[in-house]
Amino acid sequence: MKTRNIGPFTVSAIGLGCMNLSHAYGTPPPPEQGERVLLAALDSGVTLFDTAALYGLGSNELLVGRVLKPHRGRITLCSKGGLAGVTGDDGVRRRVIDGRPEAIRRDCENSLRSLQTDVIDLYYLHRWDKKVPIEESVGAISRLVEQGKVRTLGLSEVSAATIRKAHAVHPVTAVQTEYSLWTRNPEIAVLDTCREIGAAFVAFSPVARAFLCDALHDVSSLDAKDIRRTMPRFEPANYAQNLKLLPGYKALAQEAGCTPAQLALAWLLHKAPHIVPIPGTTSVEHLREDLAAADVKLSPDLLIRLEAHINQRTVTGHRYSAQARSEVDTEEFDPPV
Repeated sequence: MKTRNIGPFTVSAIGLGCMNLSHAYGTPPPPEQGERVLLAALDSGVTLFDTAALYGLGSNELLVGRVLKPHRGRITLCSKGGLAGVTGDDGVRRRVIDGRPEAIRRDCENSLRSLQTDVIDLYYLHRWDKKVPIEESVGAISRLVEQGKVRTLGLSEVSAATIRKAHAVHPVTAVQTEYSLWTRNPEIAVLDTCREIGAAFVAFSPVARAFLCDALHDVSSLDAKDIRRTMPRFEPANYAQNLKLLPGYKALAQEAGCTPAQLALAWLLHKAPHIVPIPGTTSVEHLREDLAAADVKLSPDLLIRLEAHINQRTVTGHRYSAQARSEVDTEEFDPPV
């Protein structure tokens, strides 16, 4: 496996986003299947594993911690706080954004226990709680660094301006945001800001939530609890328009001598050396297909044609619902005229 750098860590050029194993896409696979995927990733050379307190309302960290504890010295372990499952007075566990220092400390302590580790290599603020100054939330994580509970600090779904404010308080090692051919928002300012401050950019949903895998043709088949049902791009009318992009996209993958999923990942790896994609999957077969993208070579001409074919002007629908957009701080392109 080729490698890239995230702060002081040398990691596999393609990491594993562990969310799919417990969260977001309908009924998760059984734990034994999740274990097979995690161990197959490890055996294939993956050294970057990304989880969060939110995923499965805590169950994903428990899975990752149990399976990877014996291999802790071989991996870079990442998790996130400030957005977690919190049990209310009624006993129901709910998703809560809370960037207060005391909440971040609580989330980190819970994550350390769940992950069965003494230290988290890269700890992200999962969402900026806009009721709390970013400097206060980042200050709380910096104190976790001082205490030896966290090695480095990251941010998720924030703007360039917020990154700079945070970086003034404590060095930002990585910024994680959705980035793929059909979600190009980081190109507005965040990618350049990361490069300028020496931070890595970690791209989640790099295969566009299976769209760029050519694996989802009928959105009516999605599980009732699948997160994509809330996303405008997957609304039936919008998705029908987006599906029209696939034939040309698949032709470009064939020209490149790779699968559609590999083309999406290879494109990210070609964009800049500080970008590290973290695709997720519940399938060992798909995992191995994804990892092979590290060896795909794309010509400059093909890259130009690929970017012209799928971009913010050719895709129909927002990436998030209005509610979800209100919870992030990322820049957005003006809607097409």
